[in-house]
Amino acid sequence: MSKPTGNPTNTYTVPSVSIKTAHTGASNKANELGMRTMQERAYAKRGEQYLLIKSPPASGKSRALMFIALDKLNNQGLKQAIVVVPERSIGSSFADEPLTQFGFYWDWQVAPQWNLCNAPGADDTKVAKSKVDAVRKFLSSDDKVLVCTHATFRFAVDELGIQSFDDRLIAIDEFHHVSSNPDSILGSQLTALIARDKAHVVAMTGSYFRGDSEAVLSPGDESKFETVTYTYYEQLNGYTWLKSLDLGYFFYTGPYVDAIHKVLDPSLKTIVHIPNVNARESLKDKQREVEEIMHGLGEWKGVDPTTGFHLIETPEGRTLKVADLVDDSDASQRTKVLSSLKDPAHKNNRSHIDIIVALGMAKEGFDWIWCEHALTVGYRSSLTEIVQIIGRATRDAQGKTSARFTNLIAEPAADQSLVTEAVNDMLKAISASLLMEQVLAPRYEFTPKDAGPKDGFDYGPDGYQTGHTNVGVNEATGQYHVEINGLTTPESKEATRICKEDLNEVITTFLQDKTTLEQGLFDKENVLPQELTQLRMGKIVRERYPDLSDEDQEAIRQHAIAAMNVTQQAKLEISKTTENGDDEQQGSTALLDGVRKFVNVRELDIELVDAINPFEAAYAVLSKSMDEKLLRQVQAAIESKKANITEEEARDLAKRALEFKKERGRLPDLQSADAWERRLAEGVAALTRYVAQAKAAEAKKNNG
Repeated sequence: MSKPTGNPTNTYTVPSVSIKTAHTGASNKANELGMRTMQERAYAKRGEQYLLIKSPPASGKSRALMFIALDKLNNQGLKQAIVVVPERSIGSSFADEPLTQFGFYWDWQVAPQWNLCNAPGADDTKVAKSKVDAVRKFLSSDDKVLVCTHATFRFAVDELGIQSFDDRLIAIDEFHHVSSNPDSILGSQLTALIARDKAHVVAMTGSYFRGDSEAVLSPGDESKFETVTYTYYEQLNGYTWLKSLDLGYFFYTGPYVDAIHKVLDPSLKTIVHIPNVNARESLKDKQREVEEIMHGLGEWKGVDPTTGFHLIETPEGRTLKVADLVDDSDASQRTKVLSSLKDPAHKNNRSHIDIIVALGMAKEGFDWIWCEHALTVGYRSSLTEIVQIIGRATRDAQGKTSARFTNLIAEPAADQSLVTEAVNDMLKAISASLLMEQVLAPRYEFTPKDAGPKDGFDYGPDGYQTGHTNVGVNEATGQYHVEINGLTTPESKEATRICKEDLNEVITTFLQDKTTLEQGLFDKENVLPQELTQLRMGKIVRERYPDLSDEDQEAIRQHAIAAMNVTQQAKLEISKTTENGDDEQQGSTALLDGVRKFVNVRELDIELVDAINPFEAAYAVLSKSMDEKLLRQVQAAIESKKANITEEEARDLAKRALEFKKERGRLPDLQSADAWERRLAEGVAALTRYVAQAKAAEAKKNNG
């Protein structure tokens, strides 16, 4: 590359949501068997035939699997364990571990010939197929553990048959890569494994929603899995060093390489993910983009011959070491850079590397504990991918007190030819940010008012009080117990499981609904909160769980909206505290304090929760990052698309109107001072018109 000099622009403050943690150190403490909190929780369920571990990056899922697998091999009669990973680089996570040194009963050992991720050859279909022979030999051997890629496992099942894996443990890492879609081969094979019911399965994922738009498992298969959940909230709260995580987005105009240095702080250890060449933000020349990013950092001083890192001298005289994972023109150079990044001798050396620039790499399974900033250009189509990218910055490391994720999004502009696409990307970025806030929030356990205290929960200095709307916290499990007056309780076992484990699945679908986002953020004057919380969320729940009763569907809807609105309103309370300069309260209890302020003892009920726009807090953040003119422009574009009440919406409103009549003894009034009551009445009137039109059309047809 050329040898330019640059002068980085002063970085801007990015409007963001800041999650503060207690940094108790609990996440890193081991018990007498050498297990950390999540691993101990998973090991307690080691006897389950089907186990799903949902736990964030860096929480120790790989070692948790080792503990469970060794018990299954030594105490539960299983013949062998096969660990399946999405790509070869992740296979190193399952290398030999001397677990007995830390108190466990056995060591984890993988014979060199059975870690197929270390075998030579590119990570492609041809090589994956060639390893099926090795799987066959392993299955007939007396050895206990094999590690291979998802691709190799798929080909092995195709060639050897499902029955070949009887009495064996199949451990699937990064489980969110699987899908229940019939076109997903691994998903179909997993369904067949479960149907045969002669193998054990441990599935692991760092994502709290699976498959983005498609579920990993069918409801029937999913019900067979025992779930172990360890939340981001628990993980971050239990760290020793990391105290805060900031999530933000930054809107820019012009080429992104001109704007990136407004948020790329060279003093922070950073992974930059540039856009795919087909993305709207791309300049269509990935290597030029990398060079311009380095150009903005300072003067290029050459390449370190040992590591392959670029050396950039900043205007302040500091030499930055930059790893280019984008350039794939020289295979030997790329291998050198990757080897330098993975060198275990430098794992604890903070000064080894400063900035990594990547395109498709350095996401899941990439462990750089010193990373403080995950900076991504353009919207990533997969929310799972965003969780993985953020996970690069959420490792705990000595002296690392804060981490951040920034998403650079091209700003919609009046003279842009692709205004619609720009607005769509902006909405998707906001959706991703909101979902991450839900992922990072504690797990809620909602109950009706006066349901009674829960064991292990702290209800504050006055304890649990009958007649009040109580809020309790369980620090050990990272759960909040929140009482809501009038809350519907799920009746079936499946609905109870969904309310406990899968609310983020429901919220993901809600946040990915473009119309919901547009209206919730930019058409607040014309769209009532209940149209979002009751009608749209209600429709999503019905479509997602059509076999559940009306009562269970309503319970799930209420729990999902409560999880969103309690988190968002707590966030607003925290931001008010910060704006008032009372940063002392931004400590480990900030979110809990925010929840308690929102609950407003004696007053929280489901009608109040439903009457809050779930995007209110997001708009407060957005309004700080976009100027008023641009906000008005986007609002006008959204409002212009406002449609009449559809027949489906009219039916939903009429159904809610019947509930209104049951509660109040009368139908909603079109002249009411309450906007939601007027909307219900409009829905009844609209449905009456639709029914009349249908009857007229039928009569006309019958009369010839």
